[in-house]
Amino acid sequence: MSSIYLCCMFDPAFFDNPAVLLATGFVIGTIGTLIGAGGGFILVPLLLLTHPQFSPEMVTAVSIVIVAANAISGSVAYSRSGRIDFKAGLLFALFTIPGSVLGVYSTKYIPHTAFNIIFGVLLLSLSAFLLLKRAGTDPLQQESTDKKRGQRATVLTDNENTVYRYTYNAYTGAAISVIVGYLSPLLGIGGGIIHVPAMVQWLRFPVYIATATSHFILSVMATVSVIVHALQGNYNDPYILRMVIWLCVGVVAGAQLGAWLSHKIKGTAIVKALAVCLALVALRLLWGMMY
Repeated sequence: MSSIYLCCMFDPAFFDNPAVLLATGFVIGTIGTLIGAGGGFILVPLLLLTHPQFSPEMVTAVSIVIVAANAISGSVAYSRSGRIDFKAGLLFALFTIPGSVLGVYSTKYIPHTAFNIIFGVLLLSLSAFLLLKRAGTDPLQQESTDKKRGQRATVLTDNENTVYRYTYNAYTGAAISVIVGYLSPLLGIGGGIIHVPAMVQWLRFPVYIATATSHFILSVMATVSVIVHALQGNYNDPYILRMVIWLCVGVVAGAQLGAWLSHKIKGTAIVKALAVCLALVALRLLWGMMY
């Protein structure tokens, strides 16, 4: 029975059903917003499994528009919570734009097999880093006394009157954002699975602020990528457009639930959930390449 279910799940005809697309979008929107990753890390391998005929360019085109819808909807919800660091978000978003444009054009030149392997290894590496890193002093609400060039001390109070104090290096954040901007449309993952761990572990952002701010950055970066894809005519196919619309409807609704759940779940649990999701997706994708 389970084998029959799995066959149906990865059958294109089953996946293309409007109800299935709507439900898939809802799940992607919920999880993607909850962990600030945009949801592309779920949709990309799903498309690779259900639509192996899609080129890497088409897979990323579909995924990035869903990431954009997820990020915009989630950002609206997160802005109401007061957890978006708009100053840092605007700076980092600005530095993702050149990379995101270049990333869209690069997808044309990546072989299908290489794309799958790169994506799987990237997800597995990120998962291992998050799961194996030893827990140290809680960085969620601490200011650094380091006065190095580029350091920016921030105090942010959300709508629940929780005060977050942290210091980050703007230059390091800008450099990371350029890389994220390139990889996001290149792999269609939105970049949040890289940005959130980087903001938490290297830039010392509180987890709740990192996930919310990452979503805001995604909303800008992914929108730019969608525009470039649209100019290339990657959404002109009625089949692709129909798939995108149904997924977007589900994602927008799911993003609101994900933002609400983020208030109820501990920051460490969000990071661990992100790591587990990355590992499962990576293993499934790499296993499919072997057999």
